[in-house]
Amino acid sequence: MPVPLQPYVEAVEATMQALLTAPSPEVEPLYGMLRYHLGWADERFRPVHTLGGKRVRPLLCLLSCQAVGGAWQRAVSLAAGIELVHNFSLIHDDVEDNSPTRRHRPTVWALWGVPQAVNAGDAIFTLARQAVLGLRAHSVPPDVILAVLERTEQACLSLCQGQYLDIAFEEQSEVTLALYEQMIEGKTAALLACATETGALIGSGLAGPYAAFKRFGHELGLAFQIVDDILGIWGDPSTTGKPAADDIRSRKKTLPVLLALETLARRGDRRLAMLLQQPELGEEDVAHALAWLEEAEARQRSSELATQHTEKALAALAEGAPPSPAREALREIALALVARDR
Repeated sequence: MPVPLQPYVEAVEATMQALLTAPSPEVEPLYGMLRYHLGWADERFRPVHTLGGKRVRPLLCLLSCQAVGGAWQRAVSLAAGIELVHNFSLIHDDVEDNSPTRRHRPTVWALWGVPQAVNAGDAIFTLARQAVLGLRAHSVPPDVILAVLERTEQACLSLCQGQYLDIAFEEQSEVTLALYEQMIEGKTAALLACATETGALIGSGLAGPYAAFKRFGHELGLAFQIVDDILGIWGDPSTTGKPAADDIRSRKKTLPVLLALETLARRGDRRLAMLLQQPELGEEDVAHALAWLEEAEARQRSSELATQHTEKALAALAEGAPPSPAREALREIALALVARDR
C-alpha cells in the first residue's frame, strides 16, 4: 500500500512556518521576504498558497529514516533544515545568475534589491542550522546529532563549491566531463545525498546502513541534474517554464553540450566550439547548435548516463533497506524525478 506523503509535507511545513515567525515587528519584513520565497506570502506579505517547490529533499530524508526502521517524526526538524538549506542556495543563485523570476514570480532580489536578498539568504541559512539543532528535542543521541551536523555543513560547502564551478564555467572555453561531474556533485547531488544519509542516521544510528543511503542520494542527484540538462535544451516550455533550447542561447556548458564537443573534437570539427565562444547567439546559431548536438547523439548519450545513475541509485536503496512501503515510496520518488520528459 503506498505511503501517503501529505502528512510528511505538512509536518515539515509546520516546522518551517514556526521557524519563520518574526521575533519582533521591526524585522517582520525580513521574515516576510522568506515566506514570500517559500510560496507562503505575496509581495505585500499577505498569506497566499502558491507553488513553493515539491519538498523533495525533506521527503527523501523522512522516508529514508522510516525505511531503516526509524520513526520519521523524529527527523522532521532535520528535514525542515535541509529544505531551508536548499532555499538559501536558491535565493543566492537568483542573485548570482541575475534571474528575475522563479516559479513564475519575481525573485527576492528583483523585488527588494540585491543587498536584502543576500541578507535574506543568509538568514534562511542560519535558520536551517537552528532547525537541525532541533533534533535535541527528539531524544536523538548527541553523537548522531554531531554526525548529522557534520554532513549538513559539508553539504553546504559542497553547494558553494559547485556553484563556484558553475559560474567559472561561463568564462572557461574548455570544460572537461570530469570537471562537469565535480560541479554537479556539489551543486545538486550533495544535498540529496545529505537528505538520504542523515535521514538514515536518525532512523538507525551510526551502526546503520547510512552509507548505502548516501550512495542512493548521490546517484539520484547526478541523474536528476543530467535530466535537468536535457530539459534545458529539449524540454517542453509549458513544462520547464523556459523557452526551448534556452541553455543553448545562454551558452551553458551542460552535459549534452560537453558530450557533443568531445565527439566533434575527435573528428576535428570545431564549429560548435567556435559558435559557443560568441558573446551572443541568434536563432540561426541555435538551430546550427541543435543540429550538431543531434549529429553527436548528445541527447541519447545523456539519457543513457541518467539511466545508469538511476540504476545505481536504486541498487544502493535495495542494499540499504528491506522491502517496505517507505522504501517503495523512495523508489517511486526517484523514478519520478528522473522520468520527466527526456
